[in-house]
Amino acid sequence: MTDNNYLDQVDEEGIRWLDVLQTLSENARLLFFGPIVFALVIWGLSWLVPPKYEATTAILPPQQQSQGMAAAALAQLSAMTGMGGGGTSAGGQAAMYIGLLKSRTVADRLVDRFGLMRMKEVKTREDAREVLERVTRVVQGRDGIISISVISKIPKLSSDMANAYVHELTVLSDRLAITEAQERRVFLEKELAKAKDGLTKAEVALGESGISEGALKFNPAVLGQGLATLKAQIMAKELQLASMRGYLSENNMDYRLAREELAALRAQMTKFERAEPSEANAEYVQRYRDFKYHEVLFEQLAKQLELAKLDELREGPLVQVVDVAVPPERKTNLHKAIIALIAWLVAGIVLAGYVFVRHTFKASGQNPEDAEKVAVIRAGFLRVIKPWQRRRPMAR
Repeated sequence: MTDNNYLDQVDEEGIRWLDVLQTLSENARLLFFGPIVFALVIWGLSWLVPPKYEATTAILPPQQQSQGMAAAALAQLSAMTGMGGGGTSAGGQAAMYIGLLKSRTVADRLVDRFGLMRMKEVKTREDAREVLERVTRVVQGRDGIISISVISKIPKLSSDMANAYVHELTVLSDRLAITEAQERRVFLEKELAKAKDGLTKAEVALGESGISEGALKFNPAVLGQGLATLKAQIMAKELQLASMRGYLSENNMDYRLAREELAALRAQMTKFERAEPSEANAEYVQRYRDFKYHEVLFEQLAKQLELAKLDELREGPLVQVVDVAVPPERKTNLHKAIIALIAWLVAGIVLAGYVFVRHTFKASGQNPEDAEKVAVIRAGFLRVIKPWQRRRPMAR
């Protein structure tokens, strides 16, 4: 009994395979020539697609550097003026530069430089930026190197645009405070401008105060110059202590001696401040003190600014170009033979599926159960294709 069932099952499977072979043989021409014709058509159309070229340039973003004497001095000045500045971590350098490359500022400059609105025949700058974004790829490798790739129909244009990204990034980074030395320079330039403005106002106020006979006898230059000198010495000593903290402990003899000297200078300044002149000459002397203070502060900030500029020069160029983009020689388009092969495979699969589905629908007429299922499937497709047919009975 078991052997007979097994033979019946083998016979049924054999009939199914024969049906498959019969269906394939009946549609042999369609299955053979159809994919070939479709592949030839796609191959012919591929000649109409314009070639595209991809040029790539590689850059190395600057690495985070350790703080030096000028950085410690800036930290002290920041504490004195109530401002602070922090550097960018090394891990965020590459991400920051990728963000700058994708910024609207850089995109607008490239749009204007290469006339993309006219070239791509777009009406708005936003559309031009979208076109530029589609043909540009900016990625960071595991080695930290940033690659900038641009695709264009013209090899020279793709390389020029890739190199233009690097140029515009350099221009933008020079304007912004990105590295630690740049942050110090920008901070000190702002503080120096404020100090210069304060010095000018103090000088004007001193000139408007007038000099009385009692003020000349009091000789405010002695008191004012001495107080300003003390303030300058205190500031210099504070800067020295700030720099010593980087390599000396608080228990070090030199560090403790410098701290004691700072305390002595502060005590001496307290005595100077108590030696006030008479009320008649107090206004003039106070203005003279303000003038000398702003003068010394301006000189100190100018020195720190020179140190920051030297540190910035020692850092070298922010963006180091590893590979300059050159006009590509090979196209980025798929090879036409590969396109034709893919079209042949897709057409063969689609036509084979169509042949078997059509055969199934034809064979279902011989079996009432299969015919009912086919009717349900057909009705479902009709409801999707023609949704108005579902509403026709309701209209009646």
